[in-house]
Amino acid sequence: MTATLTEVRRLADLIRDADSVVALTGAGVSVPSGIPDFRSAGSGLWENVNPMEVAHIDAFRADPVRFWRFYGSRFDTLDDKEPNGAHHALVELERRGLLDAVVTQNIDRLHRKAGTQELVEVHGTIDHSSCLACGAQFPLDVVRERLEVAADGVPRCDCWQPLKPDVVLFGEFLPEAALERAFTLAAGADVLLCVGSSLEVYPIAQLPALTRQAGGAVAIVTQGETPYDSRAAVRLGGDVVAELEALIGALDA
Repeated sequence: MTATLTEVRRLADLIRDADSVVALTGAGVSVPSGIPDFRSAGSGLWENVNPMEVAHIDAFRADPVRFWRFYGSRFDTLDDKEPNGAHHALVELERRGLLDAVVTQNIDRLHRKAGTQELVEVHGTIDHSSCLACGAQFPLDVVRERLEVAADGVPRCDCWQPLKPDVVLFGEFLPEAALERAFTLAAGADVLLCVGSSLEVYPIAQLPALTRQAGGAVAIVTQGETPYDSRAAVRLGGDVVAELEALIGALDA
């Protein structure tokens, strides 16, 4: 259900009056673009596969063929996806000087494709892959070319070691610089706008607490429940595109 006009106006007022607004986005912001989230019944990415068997760093090291069988299809799934109205609404907030940055848990590149300038990708990106042996990095188009011609379905470095997508797998730490930047942004935000995130995946799930501890407010725009619902200054539970487009409309009013 889309939020009432009163709730949207309350969020617009929060953002208009804030000196610093930071957005935190999760898988739900990309669902309207046709990208499944991780745990929704019937459509979630992990519905029919054990992530520990295909998306863990140990799985990559032990069986890169099986790993790339999964990730190759993931690349294909993301290939033709385009940003949706929620991505564009966040770009519009940034363009108006009302949004300092977007911290995203997504690896799909859609925020960047939409035009977000200040983007912190805390879980990495599929935009490139690297060799864990020699450190060489290759852009996505080169990785795709090597994937297509690989007899065993594993794109390889020039040194012949398997390439790993530059995304954070289970068993890996988040990139230190990105994590520090996310924490700094959240601690300095007057409003942390959480869009399409369950706020359950740590350490990023700590960001709302950091904002509140520093005296800021947390606003949540997502259809599923989150642990911070009762503590949010504004809680919108409708479609993320409809809610954020309504927010832009309220800011124009």
